[in-house]
Amino acid sequence: MLDIESGWAFLLLPIPILVRLLLSPSDTAGLALAVPLFSQLKLETGAITDSKHRLSMFCISIFWICLVAAASRPFWLSEPVSRTETGRDLMLAVDISGSMSEADMLINSLPASRIDALKLVAGQFIERRKGDRLGLILFGTNAYTFVPLTFDLETLNELLQDVSTGLAGRRTAIGDAIGLAVKSMREQLTEYKVLILITDGSNTAGFGDPIQAARAARQEGLTIYTIGVGSDEETLSLIYGLPSIPTGTVLNEGLLKQISSVTNGQYFRATDSRSLEQIYAALDRLEPVEHKFQSYRPREELFYIPLLCGILIMMFYLASTIVGQARHKR
Repeated sequence: MLDIESGWAFLLLPIPILVRLLLSPSDTAGLALAVPLFSQLKLETGAITDSKHRLSMFCISIFWICLVAAASRPFWLSEPVSRTETGRDLMLAVDISGSMSEADMLINSLPASRIDALKLVAGQFIERRKGDRLGLILFGTNAYTFVPLTFDLETLNELLQDVSTGLAGRRTAIGDAIGLAVKSMREQLTEYKVLILITDGSNTAGFGDPIQAARAARQEGLTIYTIGVGSDEETLSLIYGLPSIPTGTVLNEGLLKQISSVTNGQYFRATDSRSLEQIYAALDRLEPVEHKFQSYRPREELFYIPLLCGILIMMFYLASTIVGQARHKR
C-alpha cells in the first residue's frame, strides 16, 4: 500500500507562483546597455529565446514538484508479517528478602551470600532456557512482577543480576509470590504452566499461606519446582557460634518440599549442581508451545525516487544550457 508520511508538504507547491505574483518586477531600465545601430542588425533570436524560456520554466517546475514529493516522505507499506516462536512459558520467582544476605554459601570454595548463589543458579537456569518465555517475580515482604513473560532472556538476566536484597522488604512472603505467579499465568493459554521458586523457604510475611497458595496453583494447572538456598540450623550455629538461630534465617526444606509435592513438582538444593540438571531435563520434556504474533509491517521508504528524478531533470537542463552556450559561441 502506497502512503505518505507528511502530506502537508504539498501545500508548498504554489509557493513559486505566489512569489511570482506578489513580488513586483525589478526596475532594470537604468541598467540598460545602449548598442548603436542595434535596429540595423538582423537578429532572429526571438523564437530561440522563447523556447529556452519554456524549457527552463518546465524543468524548474518539475524539479520543484519532485522536491515537494520527496519532502512528503512517500513509502510502501507491505502486508503484516506474522512471526511464530515455539517455547515454554515459565515464571521465575526469586527471594530478595533480608535473609538472603546471609553469607553461608560457597561459590568456587569461597564464602558467598545467598543472593549471590541465587543469582548464579538463576543465571545458569536462564541461559539454559533459550527459546522459552520467562517472567521474573521478585518478592520479600511484598511480591512484584519485575519482568513479564518475554523472549529477551539476556535482558532479563541482566536485570536479575542488578537486584539487591531488601528492595521488596526485609521479610519473606512466599505465599504472595505463588499467588502472583498464579495470577500472571492464568491468562496464558498454555497446557504446561511452570513456576521456579528460589528461596530459603522461611515464610515470615504475606497474606497467603504457602501451602494454600500451592493448592490454588495446582487447581490452575501450575507446577512449582522449588530450589532451596541456604544452610540448616546446625551449619549456621557452627558458622556464627550461637546455640540458636533467629527465626526466618534457617533454610526450611520441609516447606519447599511440601510446596513442590502439592503441585507435582520437585525440590532441589542450589548447592547440588547434579540434581539441578534434573530440573533442566524435566522442563525439556515439556511440549513446546507455539506463540504466534504480529511482529511488524515491512516499510520501504520511496522519497529517493522523486528526489532522484528532480536531480536528473536539473542535470539535463544544465547540460542543455551549457551545450547551447557552446554552440552560440561558435
